[in-house]
Amino acid sequence: MWKINYYNESLEEAILALPDNLLARYLKFTDLMQRYGADLGMPHSKALGKGLFELRLKSKEGIARVFYCTKVGKTIYMLHCFIKKTQHTPLKELNLAKKRLKEVQND
Repeated sequence: MWKINYYNESLEEAILALPDNLLARYLKFTDLMQRYGADLGMPHSKALGKGLFELRLKSKEGIARVFYCTKVGKTIYMLHCFIKKTQHTPLKELNLAKKRLKEVQND
């Protein structure tokens, strides 16, 4: 069984505040991740390189991304989330996830 940790409490609160259908998808996918591991594969998750992954959430309410990584001991660390408003992931969002990835990896 995999364990899920959050980068900080405000991230967990932000994820839990996602619109209902996006939150339902998040909870469904994280349940699968806890049972089967962090990489659900496309279209649900995508490896971005250097240990960074994105959980791809989509519903009638919009599109959200949750960046995460894994650590030894079957632990998944949720690093950052945001609601997509454009086709491409904003660099600001990706850079924040990469910064937090380095902090978690160097812990």
